[in-house]
Amino acid sequence: MDGKSIKGGKMAPVFNVATALVVLLGVASVVSAQEFPTKPIRLVVGFQAGGGVDKSARFIGKYLSEALGQSIVVDNRPGAAGNIAANSVARAPADGYTLLMANATLAMPGLFKNMPFDAAKDLEPVSLLAIGPSVLVAHPSMPIKRLKDLISLAKAKPKQLLYGSGGVGNITHLEMELLNAVTRTQMVHVPYKGSAPSIVGLLTGEVHVLFSSIPAALGQVKAGTMRPIAVSTKKRSSALPDVPTVDESGVPGYDAASWYFVLAPAGTPKNNIELLSKEIVKIVNVPEIKTTLVADGFEPAGFTPEESARFLQEELKKWANAIRTAGLKPE
Repeated sequence: MDGKSIKGGKMAPVFNVATALVVLLGVASVVSAQEFPTKPIRLVVGFQAGGGVDKSARFIGKYLSEALGQSIVVDNRPGAAGNIAANSVARAPADGYTLLMANATLAMPGLFKNMPFDAAKDLEPVSLLAIGPSVLVAHPSMPIKRLKDLISLAKAKPKQLLYGSGGVGNITHLEMELLNAVTRTQMVHVPYKGSAPSIVGLLTGEVHVLFSSIPAALGQVKAGTMRPIAVSTKKRSSALPDVPTVDESGVPGYDAASWYFVLAPAGTPKNNIELLSKEIVKIVNVPEIKTTLVADGFEPAGFTPEESARFLQEELKKWANAIRTAGLKPE
């Protein structure tokens, strides 16, 4: 009867069950999205309390807790260069209540034997939090003022220039091996047991150049006992704005750095990922957070999940190539 029925002698609209179900399901979806989170979130850190990754996790956790109205519990699980923590998150329920704060080691699985997880498949990017450029520095006695001077000298004296690093597989080691590869030079690696000893090695003339975190080198650069040559990222550092990048110094495309990344187990609901990412992007622009990150040598990033996923894929590919070029074997 043309979509109507007789009720009490009057024409009444037929109740459209399909339409009602669509409306109810839509409301349920909105309510579900609004209900996350309903309990504390665990933010797992693969390093000791007090380090850079832990410090950033606690700052972010503080503001994220305020934004979401739930506690953020930082859970330190040090060991295996952060892989123990990463594996625990990869195996956690994919509900948004377990997150990982990782650094660039996550993108270097080729350094480790029998990796129990695949970062590209088992973890879901939430947001790239911050990027930490390194600075390439030389001993002031060296005839090196620009990157092209270093490259020319290295090519004129193959296997004679020595570079230091914080250890085999350290980010500063791989940054230099990447530079060796793209410039076709053969500078020789001298590994130290940490960043501080490597800097002492440069100051005493044991090595000629090295990549260093900016905070570790800044005092010596200002004192004139180290000469800054270039920073490793495509964007200049706010801490050393007058120092050019490797890219703009004649090595196009070079881009390498440490970073802080928030990830969740693969399969975490998209709505939860997007909510977390949106709040983290806001947080990295909080003045206190920006000041803290810059003081630690990092530049705020605040990438979306899609941008973060692309970044991680590029990092995995780049460091796999660098590890292969350096001839490093998994340990």
